[in-house]
Amino acid sequence: MPQLRRLLLTVAAVALAPAAMAAPVQPLLGSRNGTTVIVDGLKFRDLDRDGKLSPYEDWRLDPEQRAADLTARMTLDEKAGAMMHGTVPAKGPLGVAGIGAGYDLAKVAPLIQSRHVETFITRLSGAPAMLAEQNNALQALAEDTRLGIPVTISTDPRNHFQFTAGASVISGGFSQWPEATGLAAIGDPALTRRFGEVARKEYRAVGIHQALSPMADLATEPRWSRINGTFGEDPALVGAMVKAYVQGFQGGDKGLAADGVSAVVKHWVGYGASAKGFDGHNSYGRYAVFPAGQFAQHIKPFDEAFAAGVVGVMPTYAILQGVTVDGKPLEPVGAGFSRQLLTDLLRGEHGFKGLVISDWAITNDCGETCRNGFPAGQAPNFEGFSTAWGVEGLSKVDRYAKGVNAGLDQFGGVEDTAELVAAVQAGKIAQDRIDLSVRRILTVKFEQGLFENPYVDPKAAEAIVGAPAFVAEGRVAQSRALTLLENRNGLLPLKTAGRRKVWLMGVSPEVAKAHGLTPVTDLAQADLAIIRTVAPFQTLHPTYTFGSRQHEGDLAFKDGAADYEAIKAASAKVPTIVSIYLDRPAILTNIQDKATALIGDFGASDDALFDALTGAVAPRGRLPFELPSSMAAVETQAEDAPHDSAKPLYPIHYGLTY
Repeated sequence: MPQLRRLLLTVAAVALAPAAMAAPVQPLLGSRNGTTVIVDGLKFRDLDRDGKLSPYEDWRLDPEQRAADLTARMTLDEKAGAMMHGTVPAKGPLGVAGIGAGYDLAKVAPLIQSRHVETFITRLSGAPAMLAEQNNALQALAEDTRLGIPVTISTDPRNHFQFTAGASVISGGFSQWPEATGLAAIGDPALTRRFGEVARKEYRAVGIHQALSPMADLATEPRWSRINGTFGEDPALVGAMVKAYVQGFQGGDKGLAADGVSAVVKHWVGYGASAKGFDGHNSYGRYAVFPAGQFAQHIKPFDEAFAAGVVGVMPTYAILQGVTVDGKPLEPVGAGFSRQLLTDLLRGEHGFKGLVISDWAITNDCGETCRNGFPAGQAPNFEGFSTAWGVEGLSKVDRYAKGVNAGLDQFGGVEDTAELVAAVQAGKIAQDRIDLSVRRILTVKFEQGLFENPYVDPKAAEAIVGAPAFVAEGRVAQSRALTLLENRNGLLPLKTAGRRKVWLMGVSPEVAKAHGLTPVTDLAQADLAIIRTVAPFQTLHPTYTFGSRQHEGDLAFKDGAADYEAIKAASAKVPTIVSIYLDRPAILTNIQDKATALIGDFGASDDALFDALTGAVAPRGRLPFELPSSMAAVETQAEDAPHDSAKPLYPIHYGLTY
């Protein structure tokens, strides 16, 4: 039967060839150890090394035809490998999470060549040429496989400031832009699209093909740990930013261009309504709740991603409580296992036809450290990490079966091909259901031209990534995103004539000096103070893998905290400028009366901050979320309702200009 199917596909390809091959333009082919075939004077990579042109090798055919032909040639083991979205092992103590100085190719090789995994997340950070060379090494390993299927390489965001191991990447040589919240503060879809275009060029230059972003989640719960990755809590604004982001990354208005980076919008759906703000990476944060009945608001931004032709969707970790679909309560499982959310709602009601990729580690066993954290005295790490919420009692084989039958095409952060194969062999997953997912995955690779040339030029990467023009654009955006909340007595923009003496905290003296100020170390000698700090937080769950890394709990400045004491001391003596990095909506009630100028920061270098302070680039930010007036107001607002706290200190979209 497989032979008959391949014959039919070949006949179909020949029948369609005249239309498909009109005025063919020879693409650039890239290879390390492979061979080519020549047909009609044109060159094609002979990926299976049989000396003939197979339909999947024929770049004149459309991606869907090629994907169907290749799927028919694959073994079940190879198909299972395609449905894994693994992590490239790295050299170093965090190598299991992909963080290190380079790839551990001895560990990567069997994943590609024996388990047939063909999609990986990279978490390497460093010189662009190094990244390009490392990613080329993965493609060389893939080229030596039976069918020569190229590797798709993905990444979490890497063009911003915030860094949480396992959720984002240090920017390294990439151009640096404000957080997603900062782009939302600017509120210009054209700028957000431009950011996506720049990041797309930088990604493709080093051999990265997929962005595990944007986050379309509404930041409706102020205590939530992941707000700085969102576009805020206004559904209309978030939707506009998400659409522009997808279009910029993918390179087209309604789909993926050949030079595009496929975007994966996340997290379907309701992640921002996390109970008490505790995050779904942790067992204690597994629930999203909807006391105000605002689930529909959380869906709206995703519709804008669908309108832009987003390639992928990633479901949330959370178990949603208080939600019904078609009048029926949701099964109490994480969204990656929910047929109601993935098949009925996402594919059925919203018509999504692309890839559905699970978030990380949802099929792993949840042992003691997953449930209760690491023992006292042991640093939390990624060993034993799992997010199998609601299905902890199932076997791995049954988790894979439940995920695929719910609607998943690919499993994030795992390489357990044997368990997926066992699920099919046991009749728990239909073979044609596997084939459907594999065709979806392969089609994207064909659309991006990876079968013709998956390799990149390290020298070109050095010129493109972090190009001066890109860096300059990012710096201006950082300044524009700064949100002016108070400006008493017209303190800003600063007049630097006469080199005013300034006392600094959290700011580079060299940068201040370069902008015309004279730094002093004695507050008594200063006529101005500038303090940079971050929104308050607590580490309430220090024994958990992500709980130890995430900001949780109280949002208010408290007596005894070093930054608050510095603000009190400085403001009692001289006019004081306070800039606060708002990774969460800080409570500024007892800062407002002390700061002469108060700024909300959504990701800015010291240079970008001083550009704004001196008026070289005027800040234009508007709050993408409200700033509550008290923790009591935070605790009584509904986790799922946008900007609903009582008497907010600063309402959503507030911001001054000068």
